[in-house]
Amino acid sequence: MQPAILIPVSSPPEAELLQRGVSPRWGARELAKHLALPGLLRERPAPETVATGIAELDALTGGVPRGALTEIFGRPSSGRTSLLLSLMAACTRRGEVCAWVDASDAFDPHSAAAAGVELERLLWVRCRNLERALRATDLLLGAGGFGLVVMDLGDIAPRQARRIPLTSWFRFRRAVEPTPTVLVALEQEPCAGSCASLALRLEPAGAHCFPAPQECAPAHACLLRGLRVRAEVVRSRLHPARPPRSAAAAFALRAAWAG
Repeated sequence: MQPAILIPVSSPPEAELLQRGVSPRWGARELAKHLALPGLLRERPAPETVATGIAELDALTGGVPRGALTEIFGRPSSGRTSLLLSLMAACTRRGEVCAWVDASDAFDPHSAAAAGVELERLLWVRCRNLERALRATDLLLGAGGFGLVVMDLGDIAPRQARRIPLTSWFRFRRAVEPTPTVLVALEQEPCAGSCASLALRLEPAGAHCFPAPQECAPAHACLLRGLRVRAEVVRSRLHPARPPRSAAAAFALRAAWAG
């Protein structure tokens, strides 16, 4: 067997590096900033975030990211829809067009208008089943031009939502990455796994009630004024060094009949 021949790979001389504005004492990270080396990994810049309109949640999460998938999940009456309506109202006030993919025909435009959403800037896609909702979300992300796309799976049974192929979540993530769109999945339980850049769990922590007028209700009757909700960051790729933390946030809910 012939001995192996080692051919040394010469590096550019120090004078040549200096002419190119590169210091020979730089490490890999500094070289990656100045040289287009295919073998070096580049750090992805932090995505732009959008405020939800709820100060407590914005302080907790820093806002929801553009060009990424966000999961907001919790059981019914946990404030999921109220949070999304607050975010959508903020987007439409900035002149952005939003889309609401309704998998179970549960969206109420009157409540959205009462929350401040400009309905003329909202595309409501009534799918009425999970398969059509996935297809509609794929088409909307491919078309582009939306500031916010909501995939409402809140009334879909968790067992059925968990059957969504992981390839679908990866396709959504890849489709939204090069765009300024905020993609939010509204669910009872998390389903997207590592495809979600931000996963936020909401839990009801109580209710704000006040006595009903005695002329129209019994003395013991109370009217619901709002909910107290606890929010917890379960996963965040925006700030990976921060551990998951929770904080209480009060949501002021206003029914459409309240005016």
